[in-house]
Amino acid sequence: MKSKFVRLSETARTPVRFCIDGETVAGFEGDTLLVAMLCNTDHVRHSEFGPETRAGFCLMGACQDCWVWTTDGERMRACTTMVSADLNMVTRQPEVQWPNLA
Repeated sequence: MKSKFVRLSETARTPVRFCIDGETVAGFEGDTLLVAMLCNTDHVRHSEFGPETRAGFCLMGACQDCWVWTTDGERMRACTTMVSADLNMVTRQPEVQWPNLA
C-alpha cells in the first residue's frame, strides 16, 4: 500500500498491529486511527457518493470527512479514535441492512 503520511519522528513508541480492508498494518501506541491509516495507505475511506477516495480534511473532529467502519459495521471517526490492536477497519461503507418486515 502506498502511504499518504511519512513518519519522521516518534518511531520508538510501541507498535500496534491492526487491520485495514483485511490487510494487517502497524501504527504506534498513541496514534489516532487517522494517522495510523494514512501512514499505511493513501486514503481513509471511499466516498459514498462517487468513485473518489477521502483522506480526512480537518484532522480534529470537526468536518465529518474521516468516518470509517469496523468489519462489524460500527462507524467511528478516524481522527478522534486511538489505534488499538483489536481494530479491524474497512474503508467502504457497509451495505445498509434493512430489517426484514415479512
